[in-house]
Amino acid sequence: MSSVPLAPSLEEEVAPETAAFYRRALGTLAGAGVSFLVGGAFAHACFTGIRRSTKDLDLFIRREDYERVAALMQAQGWRTELTYPHWLAKVYAGDDFIDLIFNSGNGVTPVDEQWFRDNPEAEVLGVPVRIANIEDGLLSKAFIMERERYDGADVAHLLQANAERLDWAGLLRRFGPHWRVLLAHLTLFGYIYPGERHRIPAWVMEQLTARLAAESAGAPGQDARVCAGTLLSREQYLHDVEQLGYVDGRLTPASTMTPGDVATWTEAIPARQAEPALPRAGALEPCHQADPLPATRPTPAA
Repeated sequence: MSSVPLAPSLEEEVAPETAAFYRRALGTLAGAGVSFLVGGAFAHACFTGIRRSTKDLDLFIRREDYERVAALMQAQGWRTELTYPHWLAKVYAGDDFIDLIFNSGNGVTPVDEQWFRDNPEAEVLGVPVRIANIEDGLLSKAFIMERERYDGADVAHLLQANAERLDWAGLLRRFGPHWRVLLAHLTLFGYIYPGERHRIPAWVMEQLTARLAAESAGAPGQDARVCAGTLLSREQYLHDVEQLGYVDGRLTPASTMTPGDVATWTEAIPARQAEPALPRAGALEPCHQADPLPATRPTPAA
């Protein structure tokens, strides 16, 4: 494993009682030999030096480890909740909580063995832990483009602080068929930091722009009735799938989500909870009704 410069260990970001909860939870998991990775604000601080207060602690785990983790947490007297079965669970100690993340909200980045390779080490509240790799953190953040939350600045800061040490070939593989999302962020990076465009390897930009040129010159794709906007925002493209008849990108092989997952995740949108449901233009079926997007990743398993 590699090491990263020691970032703030959350001592200044959280209250003492909350810190005690986090420390005990981390120690419990480490002592039990459970594989987990620390992400969120702490990992971002490790890789960028940007410190910010955090309302929770983000831990990445494999979905198949959730039941074991839940049992360990419950044995400590804490409450667990499988909040969204397709991607997120929580551990509660009073008002404090820890997020257990095993996928992304859009179902595109499940946590698998690839996440647990050559992870940097650091300390959180005195507990030695492994940190989610920059590439996986960047991949997860790249798709968060909600009206109320956009993680593009985090992506830009990760690139600005780490461009020379990124595994660029691995990053391209991780984005796979979603390479346009990566290209969009790299293009914005060159706009945000015009004097640092050269830090993105020329071959990366050449490869991505060549793909763009080839697609632009070709005939319309067979997935013409798919709206992949739902992979970027759970709310802002509902009009397309509910009123215009597009197939939801989350119901193609690009995502691990099921129709039930999509319904649950949509119902949780605060604005939707306060409004009556709109009539649908027509019943939409999952991916077998239209040619799907390519598989989520080019390498098998998260």
